[in-house]
Amino acid sequence: MKRLALATAALATLLSAPVARPTDGTKYGAGVTGAQLVKVSELRAHPDRYVGKTVRVEGLVTDVCPRRGCWMEVAGDKEFQTMRVKVDDGVIVFPLTAKGKVATVEGVFEKFVIPVEQVEAWKRHEAEEKGVAFDPKSVKGPENFYQIAGTGAVIR
Repeated sequence: MKRLALATAALATLLSAPVARPTDGTKYGAGVTGAQLVKVSELRAHPDRYVGKTVRVEGLVTDVCPRRGCWMEVAGDKEFQTMRVKVDDGVIVFPLTAKGKVATVEGVFEKFVIPVEQVEAWKRHEAEEKGVAFDPKSVKGPENFYQIAGTGAVIR
């Protein structure tokens, strides 16, 4: 519910604000260089078309790694869709203050097939990071996981 309210408020702000270029704002890593802009909904609908390709996405930052700033979630063009952007630990650090701001992110689209044991460990770790209870029944089997290996971003 919070994410929906945040996304709605950000959309209203975006629609009333002057048009910003993807390079306006605070640059992280290599910034953005002009890779193909792809909607998050397109990446989620046809992920295998983009695996291994450099892509650029733009959207509201809905979450940031609270420990190291090594990943962030960027909201897509469709409700409840996000894309994780993961960067090398310590090379690029996304600030917690990026939440609620608009990010343009660039990187290589990756696919991981995660065995069931690792899915459980990953979900347990994610729950710990967020300070919520982990439910082992939430693990149903191996999962495909897609993310952008971020090389740069601009946050405004």
